[in-house]
Amino acid sequence: MRYLKYFLTIIIFIFFYHINAQSPWVVEANDIDPNNYYGVTVANGVIGVVSAPEPMKVSDVILNGVYDYYQRGRVSNILKTFNHLNMNLDIDGMRISQNNINNYQQSLDMKSASLNTSFEVGNKAKVMTTMMALRHLPYTSMIEVEITAIDDIKITPMSVIEAPNHLNDVRNYYAEIDRPHVKIPLMTSVGLSPSGRIKVAASNSFIFSEDHGNEPDLIHEDWDYNMHLTKFHKHLAAGESYKFYIVASACASTQYEDPHNEVERLTIFAALEGADNLLKKHKNAWDDLWTSNITVEGNIDVTRDIRFALYHLYSFSREGTAYSLSPMGLSGLGYNGHVFWDTELWMYPPLLMLKPEIAKSLLEYRFQRLEAAKQNAFSHGYKGAMFPWESAGDGSEDTPVWALTGPFEHHISGCIAWAFWKYYQVTKDKDWLEEKGYPVISAVADFWASRVERNGPGAYNIKNVVGADEWAENIDDNAFTNAVAILSLKYATEAAQALNKKPDPDWNHVAINIPILKMENGVTNEHATYKGEEIKQADVNLLAYPLGLISDKDQIKKDLDYYQPRMSPNGPAMGAAILSILYNRLGENEKASSIFSSSYKLNEVPPFGVISETAGGTNPYFATGAGGMLQAVLSGFGGLSITNNGIEQTNYDLPHGWQKLIIEGVGIEKKRYEISK
Repeated sequence: MRYLKYFLTIIIFIFFYHINAQSPWVVEANDIDPNNYYGVTVANGVIGVVSAPEPMKVSDVILNGVYDYYQRGRVSNILKTFNHLNMNLDIDGMRISQNNINNYQQSLDMKSASLNTSFEVGNKAKVMTTMMALRHLPYTSMIEVEITAIDDIKITPMSVIEAPNHLNDVRNYYAEIDRPHVKIPLMTSVGLSPSGRIKVAASNSFIFSEDHGNEPDLIHEDWDYNMHLTKFHKHLAAGESYKFYIVASACASTQYEDPHNEVERLTIFAALEGADNLLKKHKNAWDDLWTSNITVEGNIDVTRDIRFALYHLYSFSREGTAYSLSPMGLSGLGYNGHVFWDTELWMYPPLLMLKPEIAKSLLEYRFQRLEAAKQNAFSHGYKGAMFPWESAGDGSEDTPVWALTGPFEHHISGCIAWAFWKYYQVTKDKDWLEEKGYPVISAVADFWASRVERNGPGAYNIKNVVGADEWAENIDDNAFTNAVAILSLKYATEAAQALNKKPDPDWNHVAINIPILKMENGVTNEHATYKGEEIKQADVNLLAYPLGLISDKDQIKKDLDYYQPRMSPNGPAMGAAILSILYNRLGENEKASSIFSSSYKLNEVPPFGVISETAGGTNPYFATGAGGMLQAVLSGFGGLSITNNGIEQTNYDLPHGWQKLIIEGVGIEKKRYEISK
């Protein structure tokens, strides 16, 4: 009888594990190999926490919008801060590790944005943890721990705060705030970023389920400058379960003038809210996010894949901020956490369709850096606003000097103007257009008017650029660059007219004289000296979608057939999604379906199937690819387009095996679309 409760717990766990494996909301980590492990991220748009293969550990904690100079030469990097959710666990004096546990399983519940981990410690105990970055509290995370004894045992759980090696002048603190009705243990670490410019802080506390007065006695231990812990001892009888929580907060001086005191206040606030309240509000916040959702009836696996992409875009961004999205989101230090065209052209469109309030935050990031873009244009001899290819904290150019993309990949400014106009098309918010949209769009138009070389009618050339196909460096009249320049100039005129302003007549004059080059066979030429070389990714094809500058189906077909075989198999994931959309719009559904699958399935890495930038790559999570994949669903198979009339549905067709595509919560009207086979 003493083992009955334990066996019932195991049976219940196996039942729910089987149910989860069949759920379109749950992503299982299959066959976890610590030597071939790419973690999944729980994030809330400000804090990103990346899973680890080791029991009760996390690999990284990332702070959005906080940059300093370290680990990458002379350019900034998004800041990896204190690891404030790590734990140790001793059972009968034995420290648990990969070497003495079995049945190690992890799964991500996307509906509640929680990472669930379970394992057994021999014949002694079963451990289950649930970790989340609390959606309603942007700087705070929480982990729930439940230990079920198989035999009589003594447990010693330890909450650990560790500093990554790049933090300096680390100070560790411990205090207990004692009130008649509650005692709050508070463990805190404070340090300086590598340059010393930024102060970062993290704090955590236990939440126990017992009534006040029955909490275990806590012991604080300082080990060295970069690690300290708080622990307790408890005896569990066979079959007995014990549950507790850890709440943890982190921030930096770029977010609060006094991060030390603020993280302690935030942790105290969370501790006094209580675990049940925190869980409820977190789940409610994610329920609200998932009112904009995508379902494929007839294919659970594809539904799960689509939601996995959407989950990451929701996790990496946040309404009411001025934070943008880097290609790897909050999953690590990939691309230094910088902001590229990946945001506006790839990740932004799905968010604009499904969560325009979040899309607005991405634009706010650019608006707040408009003056830096104007300074960048001035320093290069141009007018208006020239946005940097790689943007970080202050909006100045942050591309490594050896990369020519920094001074020459100018299409980024056009992508930003395009994104700003698309927001107005969806929302018709004239107050926003007046205050923020028009200043950016008009400044970009002024940049292009000064950037072109005026060589006669139809020959206002844009020379010496890096194309969207980045293997084409220092080339003239790149198709994509010229196209976004044309649209920027046209949108500036339309924006002025929408606000009853007088547009600069030079904008339209320049726009109609920028060339889009053609080959002798009628194919749109990628650039003036292009001779059919292999290309990194879509360039010309982007003119048909998403830009819409080419609408003739014969021309779209001709360009597709020419460039698809020239796209490198080693190129980034998002390019294939564009081809899928265009083939679907041409009525070649079978080809569109095949390309759609290849746009992300080949890039999945173990054990969760997070996607890397390229097939066989090792730098997940590639949120840019997720954005491309979601556009293939929304604007390809779903037929949704952003026009002057808002979001409209045009031609669409579903892949084989998709019985119905349901898209919910679209646009500001929160429309629902159902597309049947």
